[in-house]
Amino acid sequence: METHFDELLEFPCYQTFKVMGVAHPSLVDVVVSRLQQLAPGDYSPSIKPSSKGHYHALSLSVRVTSKEHMETIYTEISALELVRVVL
Repeated sequence: METHFDELLEFPCYQTFKVMGVAHPSLVDVVVSRLQQLAPGDYSPSIKPSSKGHYHALSLSVRVTSKEHMETIYTEISALELVRVVL
């Protein structure tokens, strides 16, 4: 992954990740569980349903320690079955 996070951010820092996924009852649990493995912390995401209710948007503030750590989080969360997009 070719990113410039290290040029734009000073690590460690908190970064808000926006996760768009299928409106499934386990979406939050799956995302938070994976985040706990990658960056242990106390997560209580804000959740916004889409206008038709098919998708949910989660916002989570995560403490990232390096460019590589941030890239790993994007990659790992994006790979989850219920997740469609990570911003």
